[in-house]
Amino acid sequence: MRTIRLHDTRTGELLTVEPGDDGHVGIYACGPTVYNRIHIGNARPFVTYLLLARFLRHEGLRPVTVFNITDVNDKIYDRARALGRPSADLAAEMTAAYLQDTDRLGLGRPDHEPTAVGTIDAIVALIGDLIAAGHAYAAQGDVYFRVRSDPEYGSLSHRDVDQMDQGEGDDPVGASLKEDPLDFALWKAEKPEEDTSWPAPWGAGRPGWHIECSAMAEELLGVGFQVHGGGSDLVFPHHENEASQTRSARGAELARIWAHVGMLQTGGEKMAKSVGNIESLPDAVDRWGRDTLVLFFAGGHYRQPVSYTDAALEQAAAGVRRLREVGRRLVDGPSPEALAPLVSRFFDALADDFTTPAALPALWEWVREANARVDRGQEVGRDGLAEMLEVMALDNLLREDDDGAAGPDAEALELLARRQAARRAKDYSEADRLRDELAARGWEVRDSADGPALVPR
Repeated sequence: MRTIRLHDTRTGELLTVEPGDDGHVGIYACGPTVYNRIHIGNARPFVTYLLLARFLRHEGLRPVTVFNITDVNDKIYDRARALGRPSADLAAEMTAAYLQDTDRLGLGRPDHEPTAVGTIDAIVALIGDLIAAGHAYAAQGDVYFRVRSDPEYGSLSHRDVDQMDQGEGDDPVGASLKEDPLDFALWKAEKPEEDTSWPAPWGAGRPGWHIECSAMAEELLGVGFQVHGGGSDLVFPHHENEASQTRSARGAELARIWAHVGMLQTGGEKMAKSVGNIESLPDAVDRWGRDTLVLFFAGGHYRQPVSYTDAALEQAAAGVRRLREVGRRLVDGPSPEALAPLVSRFFDALADDFTTPAALPALWEWVREANARVDRGQEVGRDGLAEMLEVMALDNLLREDDDGAAGPDAEALELLARRQAARRAKDYSEADRLRDELAARGWEVRDSADGPALVPR
């Protein structure tokens, strides 16, 4: 088995992934706050960590992936209030949309997808432990974490404690209750304008954002699991606070390696709802197709920012076509032994901080050499290419047949056109219903850069 190393944000070094005795490797990634549909930038961590899990599985390990869903949060309350809806209903609707949208990436689901609402008891227990240890205090129904009680606070984000701002300055009531402006909320007392709350020893209310992830990660992976992930914008304050909470309550680090994913950018700025430069994930899949998006993400190193441009997506779409074309020229069976070093080079690059931009050139060299051999009249087996593409979740490109089977009838094409119209109108429930109707007729909708197509199921 290869030695697998990932860059750790805390130490700035490449650390070796150290599986448990049974090959177990815990991976926790911060998922969405479900107050709106996710955009394509939110999808980058989802893709990255599931591809990483595929690679670990290829290497004989047993990854266990946990991607949380934050369904209690200020943003949810604020948007529900603006829409005149119960916050729980909005969160449930957006959770369902998130699951549907990410399903379209064709990567499968994480092993566990806990919610904050489903983890309230563990959250309350963890807060109680922090209070008992003197690292937190109750104040008029709120509970705050004593930042200065942790001498290692700031070790993840490499910031001076006195220069940190928790971003809670817009809460004057909370600010007046804190012992220190640096402290942050673990529990927020119920408020008249918020329509959900849960009982706790210090008063009814709901959890703060940071404590949710500490509790969910510990409950499913324990303390000291291998990899904690999320976008690089979460290093501070979210992940710094997570690490500090668990360290203070348990006397141990929450995770060994903190592996952060760079932001998706448009026009030199990170993609964000607050900036207004977003494209929803469903719109991106409709426009480019899941295969193009997955190959686009693999083209950049996970730690670096990536520019989301039409030119970059067109290049990825051309790569998808190239893979599909070579797949039609290959035969079932082992690949030539002379191509084996390219396969090894591909996986060696992934073992070195999951460096997909160094792995893909080996894949493209394999394709060039295979095409050259076929041009010379040789038969080339697809096994080596399939092995690489399976880890990239693109092995479907080798399974797509082009055998001239009868095409869709007029009714199926009409349903497809209606689905596209519903997508453009952002009527996603109707679009999903039409997709299911097509599936019942024996057709799978396959999205690509050239538009949607119907493929026999």
